[in-house]
Amino acid sequence: MGRLLSILVPLYNEEEYLPAVLQRVLNAPLPEQLDREIIIVDDGSLDASPLIAQEWAARYPDVIRFIQHKRNMGKGAAIVTALEHARGDYGIIQDADLEYDPRDYPKLLKPLLEGQADAVYGSRFAVAGERRVLYFWHSFANKILTALCNIAADLNLTDVETCYKAFRMALVKSIPIRSTRFGIEPELTVKLAQRQAAIYEVPISYHGRTYDEGKKVGLKDAFEAVWAIFRFCIFRDIYKESGGEILDAFAFTPRFNRWMADTIRPYLGQTVLEIGAGMGNLSRHIAPGRRRYVATDIDPEHLARLQNRLQHRPNLTVCRCDLTNPADFEHIEPVESVVCLNVLEHVHDALQAVRNIYSVLRPGGRALILVPEGQEIYGELDRVLGHYKRYSKAELRSLLESAGFQVQRILEFNRMARPGWWLNGKILKRRSISRLQLTIYDRLVWLWRRVDPFLPWKPTSIIAVAERPRM
Repeated sequence: MGRLLSILVPLYNEEEYLPAVLQRVLNAPLPEQLDREIIIVDDGSLDASPLIAQEWAARYPDVIRFIQHKRNMGKGAAIVTALEHARGDYGIIQDADLEYDPRDYPKLLKPLLEGQADAVYGSRFAVAGERRVLYFWHSFANKILTALCNIAADLNLTDVETCYKAFRMALVKSIPIRSTRFGIEPELTVKLAQRQAAIYEVPISYHGRTYDEGKKVGLKDAFEAVWAIFRFCIFRDIYKESGGEILDAFAFTPRFNRWMADTIRPYLGQTVLEIGAGMGNLSRHIAPGRRRYVATDIDPEHLARLQNRLQHRPNLTVCRCDLTNPADFEHIEPVESVVCLNVLEHVHDALQAVRNIYSVLRPGGRALILVPEGQEIYGELDRVLGHYKRYSKAELRSLLESAGFQVQRILEFNRMARPGWWLNGKILKRRSISRLQLTIYDRLVWLWRRVDPFLPWKPTSIIAVAERPRM
């Protein structure tokens, strides 16, 4: 079975154009092994648009689905509803007018299908096919909005307000969308940038309408777009789940990640398997210089992000690997080192997990396993992150020895953060970590690295250096 493209059609008072649009979408060329579904969301139309959409859905029941809002809520709301019903691997937004040409789909989808992009924008202003010449002031306002959005998101797009946005569905579905009207365009752009998505832009044809012909965007929408840019630039709101917000926050602690990488680097060989690479925060620091580096995860979104973020490294491959599934380790060539940081505490069957790590190591190879220390400070932050438990040194050593490892040493890591973790998670029962706290902490890592060994309390984490015997 091929992959599926969800074509999202927000609809409002387009009875004149809708039949032609749907016919063009049905006839649009798609790359091989890519099927299509069309999801029409009527946003409280006052003309015959809903009846036309229902007729087409009845005519093509295997392809077209129709959803109706009881009242007009805005383009953003219609797209959010369409996303909720979409089943595709990829998505593309198609306005229900004739301004955009579905024959451009292959150009939009190419960077996605090749694994280079997370999102692709169809630019009306890049030099390419044909473009109807229309209003100067409309174009001028668009360029201002694009410039403001580029400044806020640190991008260099040429057309933020384009309807044609294609994307990986899993990524966009994981982003909370708050704008109900045309503010969805800059909101989605800012949030994709904040998620460090790989955004591409391709030229498209554009056949714009005049206001007499039914164009709906006006001055009010421009002001809403400006407000959306500033709102979502200042108030970071990019994950639906709290756990994702915490992991994202740690993506912006480069000094802390470097400290962790420096701690394990002396024990690494030239071939490395990283279990639970997540967003690649550690991979970027320890993959350079390795002969072979395999970054793995079980989250499809993390795997896609790893692929796009690290694709320029020729020594690195990305694949799915479940720490608890022996079959996932059978296809991985044995390595000199396995890195498993902040993963073991997430699995229920920890013994099977370390046996799997043992199986992929060469004789004499080492496992570097970091886990949170001390069940006595287990709190709300641990629950949000999906931790089953926090380990003591004795528990970790016993677990590894039961799997056949020889534990060479157990390192204590990051004493400085323990009081804060205890306060936020155990006492205050917070479900997220303050980005400001993490930023300040990260800025002072140079100090923490020096004083950490002398602090009188237990560490936040422990790192086992365990060897598979040489026989």
